[in-house]
Amino acid sequence: ARSVYAVFAANLPHFHAADGSGYRFLADRCVALDATNPQLAARLMKSLTQWQRHKLARKRLMLDALRSASRAKLSKDTYEVVTKGLEE
Repeated sequence: ARSVYAVFAANLPHFHAADGSGYRFLADRCVALDATNPQLAARLMKSLTQWQRHKLARKRLMLDALRSASRAKLSKDTYEVVTKGLEE
């Protein structure tokens, strides 16, 4: 899972799709992965916490994906990454 999702997050055209589908995809996969491997889910979720580096439209989409993930039942590790990512 790590290699597949990490490579996806590094695939800039697909991860940063204009409709936000790449952000939602990664956030959803991290939430699902969190149940079995919270450390990996937290590490992968960090890709979404870099929203400050992007233009306004992408910032909003990344924050939407983080907010969506924050509503899920998350492990301590992943919850910490998500909440800190929303604060920055």
